[in-house]
Amino acid sequence: MSKHTLSVLVENKPGVLARVAGLYSRRGFNIDSLAVGETEHPEVSRITIVVNADESPLEQVTKQLNKLVNVLKIVELDPAAAVARELLLVKVRADRAARAQVLETVALFRARVVDVAPDTLTIEATGTPDKLDALLRDLEPFGIKEMVQSGLVAIGRGSRSITTGPALRAA
Repeated sequence: MSKHTLSVLVENKPGVLARVAGLYSRRGFNIDSLAVGETEHPEVSRITIVVNADESPLEQVTKQLNKLVNVLKIVELDPAAAVARELLLVKVRADRAARAQVLETVALFRARVVDVAPDTLTIEATGTPDKLDALLRDLEPFGIKEMVQSGLVAIGRGSRSITTGPALRAA
């Protein structure tokens, strides 16, 4: 099994996300990451789905997904030909004694502090899943009080866009 990142363009209508996610869960796929948002066309949303699956069953689900009435386009993004990022917000214990070390770690990972309290710092970081995992490992000794991580969002490299073409003019 290997990880696959799918970019799915759908009509921006109620219930579409539930139908797309339901199709994967009914087939026994565990969705590793799911992110959805409007595109530059307000009537179109992009769903980025990361699944761990074998090629053949994934192809079957993709064909069934294409049959859903609100699905406009599906593209599997090649990791080498795409830019992919996640967002992490993490609240870390940082009393006076540890604050300088935490700030040093934040700078090392090109993250930034977005909230300061007497005994904690809230840090925002964007990057690849590997980078964010490394940041969390380095912050763990200070004590992570709370964290939230977005799903992966990805876009193809270069000038080509999946949000152009005849299928989208009909949306």
